[in-house]
Amino acid sequence: QELRPKSLDIKQEELGDMVEKEMASTSEAIEDAVRRIEEMMSQARNESSGVKLEVNERILNSCTDLMKAIRLLVLTSTNLQKEIVESGRGAATTQEFYAKNSRWTEGLISASKAVGWGATQLVESADRVVLHTGKYEELIVCSHEIAASTAQLVAASKVKAEKNSKNLGRLQECSRNVNEMAANVVASTKSGQEQIEEKDTMDFSGMSLIKLKKEEMETQVKVLELEKRLEGERVRLGELRKQHYALAGTYDPAEDGEAKPAPAPRRGILKKPPLPQKP
Repeated sequence: QELRPKSLDIKQEELGDMVEKEMASTSEAIEDAVRRIEEMMSQARNESSGVKLEVNERILNSCTDLMKAIRLLVLTSTNLQKEIVESGRGAATTQEFYAKNSRWTEGLISASKAVGWGATQLVESADRVVLHTGKYEELIVCSHEIAASTAQLVAASKVKAEKNSKNLGRLQECSRNVNEMAANVVASTKSGQEQIEEKDTMDFSGMSLIKLKKEEMETQVKVLELEKRLEGERVRLGELRKQHYALAGTYDPAEDGEAKPAPAPRRGILKKPPLPQKP
């Protein structure tokens, strides 16, 4: 699904209809996400037990709480938008108000699309984690992404709101709740990962001196390879974000130097003193 509205393909008089359509579509995506999580919960109870069931239930419960928080946020955002239109349109129709404020309207459409897409991605990631075909890190990234998407929707919704609006206050409270629920998903995912994944004991007591030295050198090679790969992925992430901001119309090239994360310092192979020679 395209996350950015194709402004050139939309007549201005159709923007109002598209806002309502996208908000309704987002609500449907969230309702569908809640239903899918309930189905996953039922499947997990039938197919797993013990620690696995405990972890799956904790993760899915936190995802359900997040979806419910987002559902309330979308509803509150819709109410605030109606309030903004009614107080600002004067003698104009709702469609004319949206058309007159087309840039704001397109921001709402884009933000709404992002929230719906994020909800779908979160559920798909949770499904893969429960089935042990996905990575826990995917679910963590999706949680951060959906929190960012809802923040975008809040920002787009409140830009024309009155400061003393009750709906605005409710929306900001909903936003804080979404952030808290997203953090709970991350926490439950990390704790579940620690319970499920086997940890290396790192018991080297039975190794000979030669074996230890060989393992040490191989590990240093892996560290250098991972650091190089990490540095490359950070550069790639920076370029992806730059393109994302450019498409969204919010990227400022002058800020690129400040926004780009600094690469991790490279660690050289530490030289160790020579091993004592046998007499």
